[in-house]
Amino acid sequence: MNRDAPSSARLQSLLAQIISLTEKGELHWERQVNSAHRFARWNNHLLIIGPDAPAADTAIPRYLFITPFDSPTCIEVSSGDEQLGPSVLKLVQTVEAASRNEPPTDPFSLTEDILSRLDS
Repeated sequence: MNRDAPSSARLQSLLAQIISLTEKGELHWERQVNSAHRFARWNNHLLIIGPDAPAADTAIPRYLFITPFDSPTCIEVSSGDEQLGPSVLKLVQTVEAASRNEPPTDPFSLTEDILSRLDS
């Protein structure tokens, strides 16, 4: 992917921050019901790691998809990226280790909190 050096540096820094937060347990990753993708909510953004496959299977391309909750814009970084691919793979391994024992959740389930916000 063609991108300028400052953008690559910012994305590299972002990936390092996400990895660090995950390793410290400060960023909580979940697995969606009926899906093996991992997701996390961070700074009003949805982070998605995919596709589902053991981290040891390095032949399968991986991605980190980031989208703000209040905008249709997004960022996607692939393990096939020459500069950022190794960081994506490290993040996949870190997330897999951190969320190994997490039960699946339904991020789209209706809760009393959500219904109360809509009822206003």
